[in-house]
Amino acid sequence: MTTQDNTQDDLNTQTDEIVPVFGQPLPKIRKISVDRPWAWLAAGWQDLRAAPAVGLGYGAAFAVAGFLMLGISYELGLFWQVLLPLAGGFLLVAPVLAVGLYETSRRLQADEPTSMRLALTGWNRNLGQTALIGVAGLVLWIAWMRLAFLIFMLFFAHEPPRPDHFLNDVFLSDITIPFLLTGTAVGAVLAVIAFAISAVSVPMLMDRDVNVMVAIVTSVEAVRQNFYPMMVWASLIVLFTAAGLATAYFGLIVTLPIIGHATWHAYKDLVSEA
Repeated sequence: MTTQDNTQDDLNTQTDEIVPVFGQPLPKIRKISVDRPWAWLAAGWQDLRAAPAVGLGYGAAFAVAGFLMLGISYELGLFWQVLLPLAGGFLLVAPVLAVGLYETSRRLQADEPTSMRLALTGWNRNLGQTALIGVAGLVLWIAWMRLAFLIFMLFFAHEPPRPDHFLNDVFLSDITIPFLLTGTAVGAVLAVIAFAISAVSVPMLMDRDVNVMVAIVTSVEAVRQNFYPMMVWASLIVLFTAAGLATAYFGLIVTLPIIGHATWHAYKDLVSEA
């Protein structure tokens, strides 16, 4: 049974009145069970197996980009300072960059051919509106990087970490716990905002002729009306991404396409076609 089988008992369409946003109606949101994200992951794995060239190619591209960013930061002497902000920022922009994975899942669902070239045609669907979501993600990433540096300076301005003892001075000192708690709290707020506006908005923009505000409000409503299942989904995204990053980015070659394909199935489960 696929994740698009909307006759299952754990998917119930909301009957709330459809409210227009910027002249376009919001689609109805389905209520899902708390274990539904696991089915999305299973469907994402099936899509990766069905189109491995696209999925693994995307994952490899992200891994190379990660290596390049870390290499540049190392050459600039900022490796440890930007390591965590870069990892967090990755979660902010990845939903937009995974458009080709959504297009591949759409093609697999429609029994259409798949390839890397065809995956990239997904960008031709509602490009202007999708780009606006990308700009929002980029702004959040820049904000996170600036805030991360400000937090670092707040805690270490008077006693800068010694380059040859950076890890000990930052992560094994008296102020390590408040530093990490502050950074985690600020990053969590931005991550929740980014997740709420992008949970289903990017695949929706690629799949339907709607404006960016309709897609964002729909995404926020999907998270609000299915709060606990979506928190499970967000946790799984963080877990799979962290696993990919912890393996020196090599794990992203597999984990990223699974999450990307699964996001398409999440969108199809949560947003009614009517």
